Amino acid sequence: MHEIIWYGRGGQGVVLASQILAEAAYIQGFRGVTSAPTFGPERRGAPLTASTRIAAEPLRTFSQIEYADIAVVLDESLIEVMDVVGRLKEKGVLIINTALGMEEIAIDGSFDLALVDASQIAREQHLFMGGLPTVNTPLLGALSRASDLVSLDNIERGLKKKMPDHQAYTNLQAITMAYDKTVIREATTE
Repeated sequence: MHEIIWYGRGGQGVVLASQILAEAAYIQGFRGVTSAPTFGPERRGAPLTASTRIAAEPLRTFSQIEYADIAVVLDESLIEVMDVVGRLKEKGVLIINTALGMEEIAIDGSFDLALVDASQIAREQHLFMGGLPTVNTPLLGALSRASDLVSLDNIERGLKKKMPDHQAYTNLQAITMAYDKTVIREATTE
């Protein structure tokens, strides 16, 4: 089983990204997929998480994810507020939306680190919600590149099932751009 935690803020599309990934995994052939938000009465902008579980066989586990194989961070400021690294399994993958380069990131550990400026990609593709760049779909492209869990083609197919045609085109462009621009640093060994 593969467990993914999405870290974002209310209104960023964390829940939708989790659902698109689950749909894409099912299309790819995984028979056990779940997607669930983790939030209470938060308002727009408040920190929240969503989770996706993916397995070859049907799942019977619906509890919250304690430790993730993959953590996707839509807003890099959340790394200071939430225990993102502490909830990532050893040899996992940490994907961060950031304009910083690998040499500027002060995060090390026994996990792969993937960086992409999803905010810039969203701006280039004119993906905005409430005046802010919508980064959830570009990060699906980064996840596909960094994890090899679900193919880019199936991410795109999953998105088409969850989004109206008039929105899908620019989101698909953003997914592909993020896939191409994601920079990966493999886990440090000690």
